[in-house]
Amino acid sequence: MQLSVIIVNYNVRYFLEQCLKSVTKAIENIDAEVFVVDNNSSDNSMQMVKEKFPNVKCIENKENVGFSKANNQAILQSKGKYVLLLNPDTIVEEDTFEKCIAFMDKTPEAGGLGVKMIDGHGKFLPESKRGLPTPAAAFYKIFGLSTIFPHSKKFSKYHLGYLPEDEINEIEILSGAYMLLRKSVLDEVGLLDETFFMYGEDIDLSYRIIKGGYKNYYFPETKIIHYKGESTKKSSVNYVFVFYNAMIIFANKHFSQKMARSFSFFIKFGIYFRAFIALLMRFVQNVFTPISDVLFLLLGSYNIVRLTEHYKHINFPETAVWLNLLIAVSSMLLVNVLLNKYKPKQQIGGIMQAGILAAAIYLITYAFLPEHYRFSRLATAFTALYMPISLLLSRIFLHIANFNPMSIFDQKKSILITHNDLPEELLNKIKVRKNIIKQDLLFSENSIKHKKLKYPYIGKFYQLMDLIQIYRYNEVIFSTEHLTFKNIIETIAELKGNKVVIKTLLPENRCLIGSNTIEQIAQTENS
Repeated sequence: MQLSVIIVNYNVRYFLEQCLKSVTKAIENIDAEVFVVDNNSSDNSMQMVKEKFPNVKCIENKENVGFSKANNQAILQSKGKYVLLLNPDTIVEEDTFEKCIAFMDKTPEAGGLGVKMIDGHGKFLPESKRGLPTPAAAFYKIFGLSTIFPHSKKFSKYHLGYLPEDEINEIEILSGAYMLLRKSVLDEVGLLDETFFMYGEDIDLSYRIIKGGYKNYYFPETKIIHYKGESTKKSSVNYVFVFYNAMIIFANKHFSQKMARSFSFFIKFGIYFRAFIALLMRFVQNVFTPISDVLFLLLGSYNIVRLTEHYKHINFPETAVWLNLLIAVSSMLLVNVLLNKYKPKQQIGGIMQAGILAAAIYLITYAFLPEHYRFSRLATAFTALYMPISLLLSRIFLHIANFNPMSIFDQKKSILITHNDLPEELLNKIKVRKNIIKQDLLFSENSIKHKKLKYPYIGKFYQLMDLIQIYRYNEVIFSTEHLTFKNIIETIAELKGNKVVIKTLLPENRCLIGSNTIEQIAQTENS
């Protein structure tokens, strides 16, 4: 047997199904077996696997045993000359495995191999090729020097930024998202270290392969999509602690005592530094919206008062002015908190309603103030009129700054690449999704000659890039039933930088999959 594919799953059912569909096509011309090891998922993942992929070998754990142990369970049962550790949130091309195996067959010194990975937006993932996390590499990464000098041979050692993305190269560290291993080498250097629960095991195994006298290669002649971050949220404080602690385990295991102490110092500093930054960013995101609302309201209201003074040729008491401004601000904050208007994706109507309600509270409060604090009905009336306007202006500013996007600006011009056999009822449901203002269809083949077209298509597949420029589409949907995965992956790579939301459609599941979203399409009751 040539290949054993091992996928560890934890509550990513729809990503797993899409992954298995691509794997099934990729092993058509290969003598291969596929394992899915489930770490006690609660989303019926394994039921789906058994029903739709009966040839897949299932291992079901009663608890989450971690990435390393789950992979080892399948490796011990595997029969392939090569073992592939593959993440469930990936898509592979139809010829990915054949190309990788051919390279490994003609490169006997190769112990492991990784491929070029892109995310769901087409962006190259730097972890496709990595160097050993030495104290120097850790220092440069923690303090951002690798980001400032991404192609420096000195500062970009962690992600080997000085190596071309499209050139085969010997590297040190493979990514656990796609890790092709020679089984005989695994037998020699050992399986994954189960001390690592979730992160660091790929670094440890890659290093042991090199210490065993073999080489690891970066092989960009095929590429995969790795959506990233569905099993864990990589921006979370918890991720920072778990990942960097895994690095400390690695250092203590492989480095000299002096080097390990130095590495641990930088890593521990990095843990608290990154955790502090993560908490600070979360705090800023939480307070930036109310601060913006207050500033917009104060700026406008203060100028209203001063213009009223100029118009009436009088000076209002400063105490009364600032008390009234405080009441206006307090009314605005209170209403936004009570109506939950600080969450993202707010509608303009809801924001205006909150502003009007805040203005009403402000006017009522003003009416009950002692007379010497009621300094100007004209200024008060204009301030009340300005309150909903200021709130809207604040939210538009935040949307443009990408701090708190508004739902009204998420209107999508969508293009779906499909074929005649897409059910009409499903197509109609896709068209009426929230915020869709335009839904066009693109024929999934490059020719429509001798085709009896069921739907009005705007063009053919090869015209996609031109149509995006002409019609300003900001959402592209690929139907996985009507396109090859190679076509999907290559097109997504081309779409990099076009600022379009990219999704794949699983017609059978009525499901749209994006980088960080899974959107279920409701079924008509009588369909």
